[in-house]
Amino acid sequence: MNVQRAQEIASSPVMANVLLDGTPIYIQHVDEQSETARIYPLDNPEAEREVPLYSLEEQDHFLG
Repeated sequence: MNVQRAQEIASSPVMANVLLDGTPIYIQHVDEQSETARIYPLDNPEAEREVPLYSLEEQDHFLG
């Protein structure tokens, strides 16, 4: 995922369907300099961590 799209998702009030290794996640913050994002799994908000943006994948809302 590119920096601009990750920032759009992080600042949007609409929840996007973003995955990390197949797990739905929430993007809390994007670090443009290091191209990383602070994320947590939707089912485990306590498990925050920093990941490279390239590891995030946005899913099409129309896919089941």
